[in-house]
Amino acid sequence: MVLMSCWKSRHKSNSEARLGRIKPELVVLLWFCVTVFGCCTGEMGETKTVVQKDAEFDVTYNDTVTSDNQTIYAFNHTVSRIKTEGVRVSVDVLSQGLETPILFVVRQKQAVLSFQVPLILRGLYQRKYPYSHVARTLCQPPARAASEIQYFYIDVSTLSTLGTHYLLRVSRIESFTLQTDKKFTFTASPSQPQYFKYVFPDGVDTVIVKVSSEMNFPCSVMSIQDIQCPVYDLDNNVAFIGMYQTMTKKGAITVQRKDFPSNSFYVVVVVKTEDEACGGPLRFYPLRPDELIDAGNRSKVVDVVVSPAINLEVYVMGMLFCLGIFLSFYVLTLLMACLENRRMNQKREVLLNPADMSPAETASLLGKTPASPYEYGSFTDNGSILSSEAVTDSATSTDNNYGYMERSLDSVGRSRQESLSSVEEDDYDTLADIDSDKNIVRTKKFLCVSDLARKDKRILSKKYQIYFWNIATIAVFYALPVVQLVITYQTVVNVTGNQDICYYNFLCAHPLGALSAFNNILSNLGYVMLGLLFLLIVLKRDIVHNRALVRNDPNALECGIPKHFGLFYAMGTALMMEGLLSACYHVCPNYTNFQFDTSFMYMIAGLCMLKLYQKRHPDINASAYTAYACLAAVIFFSVLGVVFGKGNMVFWIVFSVIHILATLLLSTQLYYMGRWRLNAGILRRMVYVIYTDCIRQCSGPMYIDRMVLLVMGNIVNWSLAAYGLIERPNDFASYLLAIAICNLLLYFAFYIIMKLRSSERIQCLALVCILFTAVVWGFALFFFFQGLSTWQKTPAESREHNRDCILLSFFDDHDIWHFLSSIAMFGSFLVLLTMDDDLDTVQRDKIYVF
Repeated sequence: MVLMSCWKSRHKSNSEARLGRIKPELVVLLWFCVTVFGCCTGEMGETKTVVQKDAEFDVTYNDTVTSDNQTIYAFNHTVSRIKTEGVRVSVDVLSQGLETPILFVVRQKQAVLSFQVPLILRGLYQRKYPYSHVARTLCQPPARAASEIQYFYIDVSTLSTLGTHYLLRVSRIESFTLQTDKKFTFTASPSQPQYFKYVFPDGVDTVIVKVSSEMNFPCSVMSIQDIQCPVYDLDNNVAFIGMYQTMTKKGAITVQRKDFPSNSFYVVVVVKTEDEACGGPLRFYPLRPDELIDAGNRSKVVDVVVSPAINLEVYVMGMLFCLGIFLSFYVLTLLMACLENRRMNQKREVLLNPADMSPAETASLLGKTPASPYEYGSFTDNGSILSSEAVTDSATSTDNNYGYMERSLDSVGRSRQESLSSVEEDDYDTLADIDSDKNIVRTKKFLCVSDLARKDKRILSKKYQIYFWNIATIAVFYALPVVQLVITYQTVVNVTGNQDICYYNFLCAHPLGALSAFNNILSNLGYVMLGLLFLLIVLKRDIVHNRALVRNDPNALECGIPKHFGLFYAMGTALMMEGLLSACYHVCPNYTNFQFDTSFMYMIAGLCMLKLYQKRHPDINASAYTAYACLAAVIFFSVLGVVFGKGNMVFWIVFSVIHILATLLLSTQLYYMGRWRLNAGILRRMVYVIYTDCIRQCSGPMYIDRMVLLVMGNIVNWSLAAYGLIERPNDFASYLLAIAICNLLLYFAFYIIMKLRSSERIQCLALVCILFTAVVWGFALFFFFQGLSTWQKTPAESREHNRDCILLSFFDDHDIWHFLSSIAMFGSFLVLLTMDDDLDTVQRDKIYVF
């Protein structure tokens, strides 16, 4: 063997000085290895020439390499601790042979980088994409001295017996370090990734790295990696370390100084070999697995900007703002309660000492316009006037005759004591004559509330209190695993660095501790605080009403809509749980946990409809067990739709059929007030009704108002079912929620219209709540439909919808949706609570059922 090597250097003295420091034992070992290697290769009869060249930056080397020779290019450059320069190696292979590529090995002081040209990158299904032009940036180890000379070598070799022609160029990157708030533009491709260094300036602990491009495709990956070697900058290894996310047009990652001990990091941009990860198509379908595919031009022009994130003051301001908004509702409620208490005290004084005030003053305090003395009630012996609109919590107890009452207080108290002897609700339904009586009462053409409020109030109160206890139990068992799961999600994101797991608005995602988007979690505080406030309001009303019952107040016993507060307690609890679960969903929002955000929305919509129906149908409203079983079925279908509903025609057919059948069954239940049976004779009875009412004689429906509501409800639900079957929306959970909301709005509008049609009036407080809630809902929906992210698309496509913060540099559009929707839900609950206050002094046999 002939071993020819030219180990020459312009810095020979430095080389000798370094060799002089090598221990003699290592020199002997090195000599032994070379000798053995020479003997072995000599025995094999091979001849290999190793040539080392002193190379320079910004010079293109046009050489040929074969299996008989190996070329080593020696470079050196001065490294400063103050200024970091990048070094980039570019290689072009001019020969067409792909079976025996050229191997390039870059040996540095603390790292080794190797790659072959043509570079083979794999895609899905083992597709292979060759690249003949490769450019890589060398890792820059930190300099220990203020200035030092570093050497690196590029070894070029191949196993091809034919000469392979290549071009090699090593150049400096002058703008290797990114500047704060300055846009930097560059070009990257799958075989030519780019990365740059950023150093945290003094006083800045958090920055947000924004990467943008005018091109949707090719799909790319942005990564944040620590200053260490090697740097993972290829499609097949960029996910090995650091934080990363796919992107089309937009990408953003918030970086904190505490995560990088060196106070600096690399911003890496890699273009993927295929676009499937970003929602793009797969264009190539090779017939042979080993076929090489020409990917074409996949260069992408990218802009990167590193900006300081918000500081601690903005965090504190955002939290105080959030607390201040919702605490103001507590203050406002307290003021209104004080004013109401003062007004009630004045009314009580009027009732106790009516002779001290004129009729006009009395009427003004009672909120009436004086027409004649007889409007207020009957004259007493001393000429005083007692109001017929007695206050519910009045402390008066007189023997005067109230003109609107049909029986005395003694008979009321006696009947109440008799009714309390019943301990089971079903006791009323045991005898056949009672069942017959129900058929007579509930099938009357014009029903009054007194017809459907015949059961014992104590038993009904217990029945409706089960709503609250059941939902409290459901909340505990549902929330605990949810919290555990989202904590696991956040841990996985923090450990793996995969930013594609969670669908944040990355342009306005402010981390706090282990949480990646604290602002989206904080904005859900309104649901919890306003839900608690609503519970306190309901509790106050419940206490006042119970005190009135203890005093045998006739208004509380025989007038107005029957007061059952169990559903109100359940609604307030559901609102609080909606805030908690929405916060859990926003810990890591994605399609697998979207049900956390919607489950209690279904419950709120269902409970509101039940409460509307209960107001005038207290005896026949659904039990808590039936209601929650139906809501559980809704959530079950929601999960099935999310998992199997995307583009699945069979699922949509089955769901549409179930939806329509459920609508028909519920319509029948509501129309006949539960006085029908679903058994084997149902078809025969349907044919008989059609024959008698439509064929034999054309007669209209007996319950016209109910029929109008149910026809409109069926039109709406059949239309929604047809829309789902035709369009098959990807967001099944939102589609299901839209069905619930549409039915709730339809029933609420019908209730208001029928209330006004029955000559009932809406009091000022309820009217203000209705108008205020409608306006807030309008603004809330505007911000909801801004769509800052969507898990219906890929994470990269979702980031195209990301926007900057719009409120206090802390909250985005979706946070404002949280604020406004919580206020709107609270207002909607107040509407349901107060809309029938005008009936508190009206006898129940004068209040119509609709």
